[in-house]
Amino acid sequence: MTSEKYLHDLFSLDGRVAVVTGGTGVLCGALAEGIAKAGAAVVVAGQDRERGEKRAKVIEDAGGKAVFLPISVGDRGSWDELLAATLKQFGRVDFLVNGAGVNAASSYADYKDEDWERVLKINLTGTHLGCQIFGKHLVAQGSGAILNFGSVTSHLPLSRVFAYSASKAAVINLTQNVAREFAPSGVRVNAICPGFFPAEQNRKILDATRVENIMKQTPMARFGEPEELLGCTLLLLSPKAGSFITGAAYYVDGGFTGMRF
Repeated sequence: MTSEKYLHDLFSLDGRVAVVTGGTGVLCGALAEGIAKAGAAVVVAGQDRERGEKRAKVIEDAGGKAVFLPISVGDRGSWDELLAATLKQFGRVDFLVNGAGVNAASSYADYKDEDWERVLKINLTGTHLGCQIFGKHLVAQGSGAILNFGSVTSHLPLSRVFAYSASKAAVINLTQNVAREFAPSGVRVNAICPGFFPAEQNRKILDATRVENIMKQTPMARFGEPEELLGCTLLLLSPKAGSFITGAAYYVDGGFTGMRF
């Protein structure tokens, strides 16, 4: 057996269908492309149709299969519609990447109710709804995997992003709990926890002082690139390579969570 065939058999997603929420953004858009290159048909799910269709076209132009479908992750009915539309389009679904997320930063005394509610609704409630609605389908078919998005702030809180930190810590707890419930049915649930990858939701809070502090606490002394999340993602989705991994949180952070003075 050649090394190429061995790796293909271990990590291939051939014939599977993956739904990637937040797929219209930088990080999850890159994941959508990588998942397609691994052989899966991909639903790029998000709210920005123009960007979503553009990302789907990039995937198709590279020889993959992809379609954009709209989703408002804080709305149960929108999730029901996404599942139905995915099954209509591809006839099956095997993977859900719960990647949609938002952030808001301020001092705690000035933190606005609407920011707290918006961040929790999208980051936590959205993850819950995806796990529940798609999870029921995966459990019924007896196979599949869900990949939730945590963060380095799931491990320890970061200053000024109070709702974000709370939501991402809760996502890890939810991931472990749902993994326990779905495991007997052959469905795996894990979380990927990115370190600092400049993207739309955090550019506004990455001022010079914050960047300096991040670099001091990141042994690799740089930001991550979106493509550097792909290896972990493929591991956790792969029915073969990740077959005995569930309830886990994998940190892809350049050493940030392992750093101490």
